[in-house]
Formats: sequence, structure tokens, C-alpha cells
Amino acid sequence: MTGVLSRLRTVLRDKLVSRTICHSRLEWIVDDPLLDILDRMLFMPNAAFADIAHQEAVLLEALGERLRLARRRRKMTAQQVALEAGISRVTLRRVEAGEPGVLMGTYLRVLATLGLAQDLIVVARDDMLGRRLQDEELTRSAVPKTARAQRIRLADYPMLREVAWSTDPAAELTPRDAFALYERNWRHIDREAMDRRERDLVEHLTKTVGKGVLLV
Repeated sequence: MTGVLSRLRTVLRDKLVSRTICHSRLEWIVDDPLLDILDRMLFMPNAAFADIAHQEAVLLEALGERLRLARRRRKMTAQQVALEAGISRVTLRRVEAGEPGVLMGTYLRVLATLGLAQDLIVVARDDMLGRRLQDEELTRSAVPKTARAQRIRLADYPMLREVAWSTDPAAELTPRDAFALYERNWRHIDREAMDRRERDLVEHLTKTVGKGVLLV
């Protein structure tokens, strides 16, 4: 019995079934009750999937439901899809239920059988979160190191030093103090004379300290 189950597993999972095997034989492989039992044993969800986040589980369930509807729109039976995808009907039921323990490759085979494999092209293509994080990193890299270190040296910024004329040029300010100086004295600052480095500092302080607002 162990040898039979092992052989069935090899035929199903590694897709070693020749396309020349008669349809009735292939149908027996997919529908044999022993294979259903084996399928449950082999593809039992790993314990790691037990803690899958609820939101992710909902997404998988929605995907499974869309695949089920796609199959029915094509008037294909579960047996037909399982045969063409090279999986058992039990596995197909698990795919259509959106179970997280099913291999991604199995989902792909079902998609391909339904003519939907190309839908994967759009997955992660418009990576809005990644682009935003990248943009934030680029913005941080453009800010002077003194600002990122949370200390701003007056001598490094001409306009700031000018409005804080009574303070030692070698003094270092906190971002909050520097931002307050810019806000209080903005009307006295020659923006045309401000170099790129100082403009980047003001922009950074406005985003971080002023929460996007410079009160002038």
C-alpha cells in the first residue's frame, strides 16, 4: 500500500504522467479515493500558516472564490480543471477555498488552466508602498547630515546665522529651535540668496517639525 501511495504522489506532484496515457487512466489517478486521502496528508497546512493574519486569509479566500467563479463562467467542471492542471479535485477544492497551505505553484497551474496566468503580471508592478519608501529615503539622503543627526550648526547655514545674529555662530540648535527661528524671521530672509543646502534643510524641518506647514 505504501508503494502505491508513493507512486501516486510522484505521478501527481512531479507530473510524470505521460500525455499519451489514455484519458480513463488519468481520470482514475485524479479520482482515486486513496489519492484524496494522500492529498490531505501531503498537503496538510503547515503549522506556520495557522497564525496567518485575518486580512491575508480574507484575501486568499477572495482569490479562491474568484477562481471558482472563473471556472464556472467557462462551464468547466472541477474534474476538468483538476485534470488539466495535474492536481486532484481535493487540491482544487482547497485552491477555491483559498487555503494558505496550498503551494503558490498550484495556484498558478489553476490560473493557467483558466487562461488567467497573465494576471500575475500586475502583481507588485505598481509598488506604491515601495516607491514611497524609496522616495522618503532619497529625501533623507538629500538632507544635511547635521539635520539628520538632530543638531544644526548655525555656521553651516548663512540665512539662519543671519537671523540669529546674537547667537554664537559655532552654536548648534535643535531642529525645533531652528524651525522656530525660520518661522519668526521668514519675512527677513532673502530666499533668493538661500543656497540649495539650506533650502533642503528648511523643507526637511517643515515636513518633520512643522508637519508640512511653515507658518510665515
